[in-house]
Amino acid sequence: MPGREPDLAVIIAERKPRGIPRAPGDPVEARLDCGEGGRVAELADERGDGGGIGSAGEADQHASIVGSGTLEQDPQASGYRGVRHAGGMPSRAPTPLPEVRAALGVLADRARRLHAASGGRIVLGITGSPGAGKTMLAQRFVTALNEGANTSAETTAAPVAVHLPMDGFHLANATLDRLGLRERKGAIETFDGWGFVALLERVRREVDHVVYAPAFERHVDEPVAGEIAIEASARFVVVEGNYLLSDVEPWQGVRDLLDEAWFCDTDDDERMHRLVRRHTEFGRSIEAARAWATEVDGANARGIAPARERADVVVSGVTWEIVAAGD
Repeated sequence: MPGREPDLAVIIAERKPRGIPRAPGDPVEARLDCGEGGRVAELADERGDGGGIGSAGEADQHASIVGSGTLEQDPQASGYRGVRHAGGMPSRAPTPLPEVRAALGVLADRARRLHAASGGRIVLGITGSPGAGKTMLAQRFVTALNEGANTSAETTAAPVAVHLPMDGFHLANATLDRLGLRERKGAIETFDGWGFVALLERVRREVDHVVYAPAFERHVDEPVAGEIAIEASARFVVVEGNYLLSDVEPWQGVRDLLDEAWFCDTDDDERMHRLVRRHTEFGRSIEAARAWATEVDGANARGIAPARERADVVVSGVTWEIVAAGD
């Protein structure tokens, strides 16, 4: 339709091989023909910290723009300032970086108050439906806590906050095949719930030595044993996953092991867009990705949604602002 501003679909930024850092100020740019009029969208990374990418379980991707205009950031690719069309015409703006930092600061202050009141290790849970943005929120929240450590000794020692995703307790694909559950991977019965609860008990109890936990590597679609180290110095363990507030056995034991539970809330259209993009990034066709997001992820989301009422805090999966709290 002539004169209509085209919707941005997905813009994939320049990639580098896993583990190879970018030099300070090295820009990341992405271009995509948006259709009518040959308009091109551009994205530039203004970061100057020289960090690299390649964390386990994450795509080698710096950033993308989703249909809502939200800027999704790689956990180690901070500093995105905005998106503009060629010629300087602004697109629907993502959440500005200062606002994101402010929202994370509010969450970090809340966690620090819990620690000050407790005096011991704090275990926080971040849950929500597939595609809500739990992982990104958890990773950036952990970064904010670690960057907020006050003394030089703390900044050079082991991190004070650790991200502990539930995804490391996926059953192996061979086990899922044997149980006939491979086509439901991600459903609650495809995780080792008893093992997850036992690990959380260890995390709360064993605070004088390192506790190792499994991670999940999306590139091989399998858990990896012992990849996450929770050091004795960890004051905050940020647990993240779909089923932290489930009321079925053994998952109902998780809530009592958390100091607080936060629900990451994102509207269904946005979640669907993210899920389809995620599934296509890891090899599915558009049609297969939409089917999985609708049938498998959708069924899981319907089971998870009621847990919102059991959370201490509801956090926006787009702005990371607190939208509801019990206190």
